[in-house]
Amino acid sequence: MDDVRARTVGGLSAVGTRPDDVPSRISGSTTIVGILRLYPDGEAARLLARLGLPCAHCGGAFNEPLTLAAHRQQRDARAVLEAFRALAHGGPSDGQVAAATERRVLP
Repeated sequence: MDDVRARTVGGLSAVGTRPDDVPSRISGSTTIVGILRLYPDGEAARLLARLGLPCAHCGGAFNEPLTLAAHRQQRDARAVLEAFRALAHGGPSDGQVAAATERRVLP
C-alpha cells in the first residue's frame, strides 16, 4: 500500500481524513483522530488508554475535539491538553497523567 493511501481515511468528508490534515500542533480544537494521526507510532493511543478516555465511545468522532472528549469524561480539559502536548517532549510526566485522569464534579 502506498504511503498516501495509508494516511487517507476513505469514504469520509471530515477534518483529519486527508493526508495533509495532520495537525502541526495540539490545540483545544484538535480532534482525537488528528492526534492519533500526529503520533502514528501509537504514543497518542497509549496515552488515551492510560488516561482511560474511551475514544471509541465518545471521542472517536472525526469532528469531536479533544477538549469535548475530556469534558464528557468529567476531566479538566486543560490538563488533558497538556498531557497530549507533552508527547512532543517525551512526556507526559506522572503528574501530568494524574492531573488528566482526575475526575471533577461538573456543575
